[in-house]
Amino acid sequence: MAKRPLPRNPRLGELQVLQQRDEFRSALRALLMKPLMPPTHEDFAAVRRQADKLRDWFSRETGWLLQVDREGARLFKRPADLLDATRGMKGFDRSRYVLLCLACAVLERADPQITLHLLGERVLEMAAEPALTGQHFTFTLRSIAERRDLVAVCRSLLDLGVLQRVAGDEDSFVQDQTGGAHSDVLYDISRRMLANVLAAVRGPSSWVAEEAPVTLDERLRALVIEHVADSDEGRRTAVRHGLTRRLLDDPVVYTDALESETQAYFTNQRGIMAARLCEATGLVAEQRQEGLALTDESGALTDVAMPAEGTEAHVTLLVAEHLAHRVRQGGTTIETTADAIAAFVRGATERYGRFWRKSAREPGAERELAQAALERLQNLQLITRDAERIRARPAIARFALGSTDGQAMRADPPQASGSLF
Repeated sequence: MAKRPLPRNPRLGELQVLQQRDEFRSALRALLMKPLMPPTHEDFAAVRRQADKLRDWFSRETGWLLQVDREGARLFKRPADLLDATRGMKGFDRSRYVLLCLACAVLERADPQITLHLLGERVLEMAAEPALTGQHFTFTLRSIAERRDLVAVCRSLLDLGVLQRVAGDEDSFVQDQTGGAHSDVLYDISRRMLANVLAAVRGPSSWVAEEAPVTLDERLRALVIEHVADSDEGRRTAVRHGLTRRLLDDPVVYTDALESETQAYFTNQRGIMAARLCEATGLVAEQRQEGLALTDESGALTDVAMPAEGTEAHVTLLVAEHLAHRVRQGGTTIETTADAIAAFVRGATERYGRFWRKSAREPGAERELAQAALERLQNLQLITRDAERIRARPAIARFALGSTDGQAMRADPPQASGSLF
């Protein structure tokens, strides 16, 4: 007797569509946070499955190129503002960035495997070249601080998937001054990930010496300058791509910070742009006269969380609430100084210091805490700073809190009230 076919579930197709949409959104968000993604990343399988749709979306909405293969994924993501000092690798200064470049140059010429000691020796050789010593760069590997810098570079390359640790531990290398084999580390090198570290339109080695740009600003722009079609449609597309990059990458886009042509487009099109981007990313748009932000309620699409745990995070929230309260009271943009913020933190120590770590309650600690708070607020584009003045920006109004009790923060951080602006 023939078997009867199972009844078709009328919702099966709908569920499949929802599943595909959710996977696409998850993969897109993962690439925004991890544009150089190794194959070991938890979202890499979803990125590979959704590669065609992701490639089309990024090309259309941002103008960013996406490459995906079995060895990894690279979203060639470039910031709208190349000179934004709030960006960069955590804990990296100019010396560490130089070491990162030298390490990548060594790995490009190395065998498929390399040890940390050998990497350090070859970096030493390159660091001795006149082009670097003439810029007052020195690197000897004799001090713990210099070995720690090299290890920080290696760990960044591990995180990027350029290196894979085979054996050993970097901490032993930092403490060992003898160069013994027991403190060495063995790495595999991923050629594909190494080749994709630099998200440049044009490689720096493609210039002949007499045509190469000179200043840092010129060099940065030369690396990422993109062709714009000489037509109204080409210019509109370039403006739209630039705005989309800022909306996806920056905490807030303020209308008054845009150039006149971009500002006009933004004023007319921001609602449509926000709706389209929110649909794809799951972000939530907050629009006001002052600007627009795409916020993430989960906090997953940010590298600077607020509210957050810890003494510095609590102090930052207190400073933000203090400035937001002054903005709302005054009704105009508020300016202050670092000394005034340090004085506020000193006063807050009496009320909240029992919830902070011991060193934060020591005399004079308020200046370090105030500096950390101001740096985080600047990274979130809630304030602007110059040599002497600090100016609160409109979006800081969302941090006018009803309660800033430290004990409550440790259990359940108070949420910001009101909207972003």
